[in-house]
Amino acid sequence: MTPLRLGAVRSVVLLGAHPDDIEIGAGGLLLTLAEVPGLRVHYVLLTGSPHRQAEARAAAAAFLPDARLSFALHDLPDGRVPARWAEAKQVVEEAAATLAPDLVVAPGPDDAHQDHHTLGALVPTSFRDATVLYYEIPKWDGDLRRPNIYLPLTGERVRRKIELLHACYPSQKARDWWDDEVFLGLARLRGMECRSRYAEAFRCEKAVIEL
Repeated sequence: MTPLRLGAVRSVVLLGAHPDDIEIGAGGLLLTLAEVPGLRVHYVLLTGSPHRQAEARAAAAAFLPDARLSFALHDLPDGRVPARWAEAKQVVEEAAATLAPDLVVAPGPDDAHQDHHTLGALVPTSFRDATVLYYEIPKWDGDLRRPNIYLPLTGERVRRKIELLHACYPSQKARDWWDDEVFLGLARLRGMECRSRYAEAFRCEKAVIEL
């Protein structure tokens, strides 16, 4: 398995069950990776209407303005991904065949949302050599777990993440959980846990230590 040093990452596969999952869970990480020169990113979604897919394309371009982006945007039924397991498995396998990444970013297999859970469980079956970071998404289910990887973030970067979430996903603004307090509150909590003002947190089930 390739050790993870963000400055050495040259290729990334981003996996989301729905448009906005990736940016909610890892928008700060994307803004950090955007500083890596020559970065290649393959952006994959399982579900999404044409309008929501257009939002996701705009978000990827905004969060990763200088990366070489490719997309695989699918329209499996929202909330019904477990019933379309074979198709979801094919999507993940195609992503692994498209790019052999240094880093994979995906929802966790212990996420309470059925679509997130299914996607997260499929990731290690196809990506065996890359480091996988599982992001977290705050939600009604109250399923936040204990993370083991933290990315400290400046206040400026967190505010930029939230600004881009609002700008790129206007379809979500009416949701009662979509607000600055939710996004900033989680970032502050995770920051406190790693002695930073703000942070994003992830789980990593397997990694390699280097001297």
